[in-house]
Formats: sequence, structure tokens, C-alpha cells
Amino acid sequence: MTETAPEHPREPLPLDSTAQILTRITSQLGNQLSLVSRNGTRRRMHRTRNDARYPAPTLVAVAHGSRDPRALRTVLELLDRVRELRPGLDVRLGHIELNAPLLPETLDGIAAGDAVLVPLLLGRGHHVRHDLPLAAARAGHLRTLVAAPLGPHPLLVEALYERLVEAGWRAEDGTSRSAAVVLAAAGSRDPDSAVDARRTAQMLSDRLGGVPVVPAYASAATPTVPVALRALAARGRHRVALASYFTAPGRFATAAADAVDGTAAAPLGAHPAMARLLLHRYDRALATGVPAYGALTHAHLPASA
Repeated sequence: MTETAPEHPREPLPLDSTAQILTRITSQLGNQLSLVSRNGTRRRMHRTRNDARYPAPTLVAVAHGSRDPRALRTVLELLDRVRELRPGLDVRLGHIELNAPLLPETLDGIAAGDAVLVPLLLGRGHHVRHDLPLAAARAGHLRTLVAAPLGPHPLLVEALYERLVEAGWRAEDGTSRSAAVVLAAAGSRDPDSAVDARRTAQMLSDRLGGVPVVPAYASAATPTVPVALRALAARGRHRVALASYFTAPGRFATAAADAVDGTAAAPLGAHPAMARLLLHRYDRALATGVPAYGALTHAHLPASA
């Protein structure tokens, strides 16, 4: 039905009062200021995946670093997989030590905007709790979030399982009463790191159908891999495979593999599940908008920062 015009013209709308005008100006000014950081640069908004108006925050993968040249090659291959899964996403690499580019250099190379630091570390520890938030706070020209470490997570367990299969683990191995697996990890003095490793070991045991999985460490925690192997042998577990709970090849991964006479799986490396997990941690950090371990502000920086 077509609407008819009113019989009498409406009264003209009253002009806004001075108070209303000031309120509107204040609201608009507040909206504009919310997009400006303290140093005067314009902030980029965190976009949704389908919103092309704003560039997605840079994903900065943070590797530990290693003197083993295979480590850098492996991490670069992993990041290529990430780019294949998320075309157009700005993916960069920074190292905590030993390799270039170091993390501060990578952050300095991002002109402005938002970044998400995704640690290529498999559990909680000093680097995740302290080093990454500190680096984020020092990069004052960026709005930065620190994602959670990669583990524990079912995608990691799937990668561990498939690396074991690639190394020769067979389904019938899980039925042997003498079979076991050592989950070889880097180790940390942070007790939460050991909690994370034990949780991953239990998840891997479930994936293997109940085969005992014992976490062991290359440094800073006990038991070491040789000690764990001896303890398993004392319990009649002589068919022991090693699951390499390392992101990339390196000194610790090599030493752990050399300690085992039987099956020794390769590090997680550029397994497809690792690339998916990296993006999951990135997306999760953006969805919550809260740093995994609390971003430091400039007030928390040491005097030398």
C-alpha cells in the first residue's frame, strides 16, 4: 500500500542545543582518538577475515635460533606453508638468539600498525613469559599481541604421531607389552613447562592406544633422555621409540635421537599440522585481543630499554 502524505505539514525540527552539539563533537573526537597511538601514528583496526578495508596484523613467528643450519631452513619452509594457507598475510620471522633476523630487528622493520608474535615454542617458559612481552613493549611504534605457545594442542600430537609413523612405528607396536615412547623436549626451569610436556605425553599416549609415553628433557629439567630410557628398561620396556618434541633440528634434537637404539622420529618441522596450528594461535590471539601473558608497558621496561 502506498503511503499518503500527512494532512498537515510537520513542525520544523528544533535546532540542536549547545549541549547536544558538544556531546556529538566529543563523541566523534573520541572515536578518532581511539585510532591514534601514543606516538601519534594512526592505529590499524584488527579486521575480520573478510574485511578487506584494513590490512591484517603482521604474523611474526618467533623461533629460538640454532647454530644448526637445518633449523633455519626448516623454519622458513614452515612459514612458506603458512603463507600458502593464508595468502596475502604478512608473515615474518624473528629469532630470540643465534640467528638473524633477531626479533627486535624484525619488529623494527614493521613500519607501523599491528603485529601478533607467535612463539614457535612448545610450552610455557622464560622466553614466552618474559622475552617476548619485553620485545613487544620495546616496539613502541606497534600495537602487539603475544600469542600462546604452540603446545599443548591436538594438532601437535597429530604431528608427533605422524613423525613416529614416518620413522617406522607400526600399529602392532602399540600392542607389545615391551613398547614405550620417550617424548624428548628441550626442557625449562619453569614448572609449567613440565606440566605442558606431561599433558602432551598423555595426549600422545592416548593417540597411540595407551602406549606409555614418558617426557624427558635435553636440559634444565629431569629426567634426561638417557635416564628415562634406563628407567623404562628396568620396567621391561625395551622397545622404545623417541618422539622428537622439537620445532626444528638442532643440537638438542640430535643428542636425543642419538641416545635411542630404536625408532627416532624427526622433529616436527614443517609438518602441515604445524602450519595450521601457527595460524590457529594467531587467530586466537586476535579473537581474544588479550596478550597471552600480559603485555608490558613502557613503565615496566628496565632503565636500559
